[in-house]
Amino acid sequence: MTGRVDGPDKVTGRARYAFEYQVEGAAYAWAVPSVIARGTIRSVDAARALALPGVLAVITPDNAPRLPGTDDPELALFQSSAVAYRGQFVAAVVAESSEAAREGAGRVVIEYDPAAHDVVLTADHPGLYKPDFVNPRYETDTAAGDFDGAFAAAAVRVDATYRTPAEHNHPMEPHATVASWHGDTLTVYDATQGPSRTAGQVAAVFGLEPGQVRVIAEHVGGGFGAKGMPRANVILAAMAARVTGRPVKCAVTRPQMFAVTGHRAPSIQRVRLGADPDGRLTALCHDVIDQTSTLKEFTEQSAVATRHMYAAPHRRTTHRVVRLDVPTPSWMRAPGECPGMFALESAMDELAEACGVDPVELRLRNEPPVHPETGQPFSSRHLAACLREGAARFGWAGRDPAPGVRREGRWFTGTGVAASTYPARAMPSQARVTVSQSGRYQVLIAAADIGTGARTALLAVAAEALGVPAAVIDLRIGDSALPPAMIAGGSMGTASWTWAVIKACRALRDQVRARDGAVPPGGLSAHADTTADIGALPAHARYAFGAQFAEVRVDADTGEVRVPRLLGVFAAGRIVSSAQARSQLIGGMTMGLSMALHEESAMDPQFGDYPNHDLAGYHIAAHADVQDIDAVWIDEEEPDLGPAGAKGIGEVGIVGTAAAIASAVYHATGIRVRDLPIRLDKLLRRHP
Repeated sequence: MTGRVDGPDKVTGRARYAFEYQVEGAAYAWAVPSVIARGTIRSVDAARALALPGVLAVITPDNAPRLPGTDDPELALFQSSAVAYRGQFVAAVVAESSEAAREGAGRVVIEYDPAAHDVVLTADHPGLYKPDFVNPRYETDTAAGDFDGAFAAAAVRVDATYRTPAEHNHPMEPHATVASWHGDTLTVYDATQGPSRTAGQVAAVFGLEPGQVRVIAEHVGGGFGAKGMPRANVILAAMAARVTGRPVKCAVTRPQMFAVTGHRAPSIQRVRLGADPDGRLTALCHDVIDQTSTLKEFTEQSAVATRHMYAAPHRRTTHRVVRLDVPTPSWMRAPGECPGMFALESAMDELAEACGVDPVELRLRNEPPVHPETGQPFSSRHLAACLREGAARFGWAGRDPAPGVRREGRWFTGTGVAASTYPARAMPSQARVTVSQSGRYQVLIAAADIGTGARTALLAVAAEALGVPAAVIDLRIGDSALPPAMIAGGSMGTASWTWAVIKACRALRDQVRARDGAVPPGGLSAHADTTADIGALPAHARYAFGAQFAEVRVDADTGEVRVPRLLGVFAAGRIVSSAQARSQLIGGMTMGLSMALHEESAMDPQFGDYPNHDLAGYHIAAHADVQDIDAVWIDEEEPDLGPAGAKGIGEVGIVGTAAAIASAVYHATGIRVRDLPIRLDKLLRRHP
């Protein structure tokens, strides 16, 4: 199977996304965001909005229905007059049309009692504290040996601080919901990465049983983590539908996405490396400072990847966080590993230079035989093979390590390398497979295709497991009414779903074979649940790995950075669908390029908000930025992760790319940029 099974539907417009579902009598909700960063609502005057033709209701903290399940404060919509951050939804207008709702929202007059706000992350902030855990449930700190003593005694030392800015997910499809009540049951068409999880969380907010909420997400236009959990728009649509007694549509605008749909928090990361003269690590420490909101704690696990990457007998990792008057950070593609590996891999490049060792060779010299902290064996680890294969393909041999000495006309040129990694996991999922007497098969699982090609991959493994052509299989996904499944997130979707689908398909195949191929009039079915299988997995360290190589050109006069070549070589278990895999990997690498050169949500301390809150001010990589980019993989057997042997590939592609580009910029110019993005001014102001 080479083509995407949903390709024709998407290019012809038959594919329906959340907001496009047609429901009879739909009204439209438009949120009113707070214009202060901290304080309380003194009063709401909705008279001018209610007088507007077509306006049906104005929902405020004074009249909003009470929500029984408000464990997540970000979903406790209109339950309090307190304002936690600028842009927080504080009221909403429901109207006959989207235009009327928007105009009505502009007529709502809200008086505030503002309070002093704090929105700037600093390394010495007095509010820094040690969280109980970091996302999702990793240990906050780890230590082995005597780092301080070993670092002080090391022949070669690197001690550098790296910074990454706040970044925002920008899927092509904004967060959007259509909600419709039928008595005490709720149907939601939502742009979500996980119908099963969203149904359960929405049910909890409204005090319902999980079966009373059905979430449908037939097609989703990108997620990148931002759609991994329900956001305020889901609750608003459902609440407005209950208030008006009509189905309600609600779409988050692009500027609103900077406040209410999550983001990657800025980070301040200090990395210290101690090594022998030949570059073998003796001491390693990674300290991370992060921010969260005052509503709920989310601490990105940026030092966690450091725990398994390289061997060093003396080591320490720490995370500290401060609560600020900002929106709650959340998952953004490769949370933790993405910013954390920028710091670690940049420091490894600095160590390579300090030791006079080639950066590829330095990493090979520090390969651990087992997990350096837990002692667990790796289920499979082929980082060394990725580095060697990448070096050969890229033409790394004979690279002159001297920085700032190669020039082609007005362009300085350089190359860089960095390693990639991401956890390889699977979570319990269920699937049901049926066959009719006519020989037609149906595969049912509440997976979500967020543009990754999940349909194509699932159909391929089902056809293989059943031993029948894909043309006789109907695949149904994207509906919480189907057997529950893991979200499309954490690079766990394919591994989790294929495990359940293959298990169910094999069980049904055995039934058919036991009947010598005869299927009764009522058909046959098989159901699979992987909970016990995953619970029985051995105590192994499971990760995908990769190596990223970058070539850059830097304009000597303007500081403009171009990336003419990017190469990624990955080891990620069995590749189920090669075309989709390559698309995922180069997509991740493109996001890493965007992170390196463009992406930055700049905080205005006075107003407590991101002023560049649209795609005109928040820059992302465009086609012109991406030139020769390639992703390949090595053959890898993964014995632990189910019958497909697949590791996740959705996020490993972004990890390491920014570090490879930053190292290449240093190689080209002799200027080490440790705070992303690598803007022109950072190169010009320090140019020799």
